[in-house]
Amino acid sequence: MHAPYRPDRSAEPAAPMIEYPQQLVLLVNAALLLVLTGFLLLIGKPVLLPILAAVIAVYVLINASEALRVVPLIGRLSPALRRLLVLMAFTLVVMTLLGVVVDTISRILREAPTYQSNIERLVAQGADMLGVDERPDWKTIRDATFGRLSLQSLINTALYSFTGVGASVFLVIVYSAFLLSERAGFAVKLSAAMRDAEGAARTEAMIRDINHRIGDYLAIKTLINVILGAVSYAILWALDVDFAIFWALVIALLNYIPYFGSLIGVAFPVCLSIVQFGDLWWTLLLAALLTVAQMIVGNIVEPRLIGRRVNLSPFVVLLSLAVWSALWGLAGALLAVPLTSILSIVFSSFEPTRPIAILMADRIEYKRP
Repeated sequence: MHAPYRPDRSAEPAAPMIEYPQQLVLLVNAALLLVLTGFLLLIGKPVLLPILAAVIAVYVLINASEALRVVPLIGRLSPALRRLLVLMAFTLVVMTLLGVVVDTISRILREAPTYQSNIERLVAQGADMLGVDERPDWKTIRDATFGRLSLQSLINTALYSFTGVGASVFLVIVYSAFLLSERAGFAVKLSAAMRDAEGAARTEAMIRDINHRIGDYLAIKTLINVILGAVSYAILWALDVDFAIFWALVIALLNYIPYFGSLIGVAFPVCLSIVQFGDLWWTLLLAALLTVAQMIVGNIVEPRLIGRRVNLSPFVVLLSLAVWSALWGLAGALLAVPLTSILSIVFSSFEPTRPIAILMADRIEYKRP
């Protein structure tokens, strides 16, 4: 009986292995690296946020120290003493701002009964305009809205958040002091750490580019925000809005956020004026004056002073706001533009990542050889 026939497959060629294009492999690796970086940024927020905020603050402090060179007497001091003087002024300003916040919270609690009566009057006026015969009293409104909330839990949450902010601010000041003290020797450490002379030179050029572009942008942006805060304070004080200093500081701080920051900053005091005065026309006047100030500063003063120091496309700016805000909240929105600009400069310094920097740019500076 014959055995069944089995074909000999030993001579047949092996099935070819699938080779993926190199571009696809790089894309997948880049996507995995991006996801991992985002995860590390999210869980590392308590450590990374004060450090990056200190780095951004150091840029402003260094530019302020250099600006003091033209001031009589102070300009004759050594760079180290000028930086120490600027750091002390920075610490004093931050402590003053925290004091203003604490004072504003206590004053809001004292003015709460006045705001309550104004809200009742606004409800009555709205009922008359709508022709509603039965006007809801404040107890009904409070039970339907604020009465559902626990005031004690809100106070505890606010105090806990304020304590966390105070601790972060303290870390920022400490980190800024150490960064200022070690800045002079950083170039020497970099040259000693990198054995490749070409790589060290390229890294030094990249750091100089970051220092120049980010430093100038933050210094001028800070000056613009100070001007905007002063103008806003004059408007708020002239119209007798409560907590004028606090709202001017909020407007100046939120103006660091492109596009939306100025609108949010104006919305806070405008909403307060409604419950403070109970007069719609007075509120509209305040909104108009603050909006005009924002438009003049944002559309005339800021473009002339800042120009094109940060070469990022508007879409990239919006995308960076969304990403950094999702990761770090308000602090991420404030730091979005400087951090994204630093990434763009780093990408442009290396050949494999240079196409990413070109896509992020508002204007193309790179030319093919």
